[in-house]
Amino acid sequence: MWLEEVDASWTLFLDRDGVINQRNFEGYITKVEDFIFTPYFLTSIPVLSNLFGKVIIITNQQGIGKGLMTEDCLQEIHQFMINEIHHVGGRIDKVFYANNLKNTLNDRRKPLPVMGVEAQNQFPSINFSKSVMIGDTNSDLLFGKNLGMKTILMKSTEQINIQADLEINDFNELVLKLIV
Repeated sequence: MWLEEVDASWTLFLDRDGVINQRNFEGYITKVEDFIFTPYFLTSIPVLSNLFGKVIIITNQQGIGKGLMTEDCLQEIHQFMINEIHHVGGRIDKVFYANNLKNTLNDRRKPLPVMGVEAQNQFPSINFSKSVMIGDTNSDLLFGKNLGMKTILMKSTEQINIQADLEINDFNELVLKLIV
């Protein structure tokens, strides 16, 4: 299986809401106090950071486009997240986010490949055929598939109709599959 091939030449792409932090199904994470890491993420990210050459977050944040939060607020949330990840020995190389509303001009939102291409432009060593996208929605999985990545579904209550290459319940399960 492809999991055995993962090494420092691979890139890990992560969705944020529902993967790194618990998702708010009624709205958006608009302040640091509402940002709660998913089970096992903080214990797993140091291992994943050592396995993968790059760790990139790709997230749709249309709460900004809707006027429900500011760009500064999002930066504060992301800085908190990155600080906590660094504190446990993990790393995030870059966070890419789309703050526009759906279907607007210059749409950057997943499943469109725009943020992935931006990541590759910034980090030319990224090879999409040696990349993994972990997400909990159809748009996350389609984003990965649109760029030729392996896809991992983080199971949730979200209704999914896209077939992922692998399905996991949590990051602990993924780490066990990767290091065995």
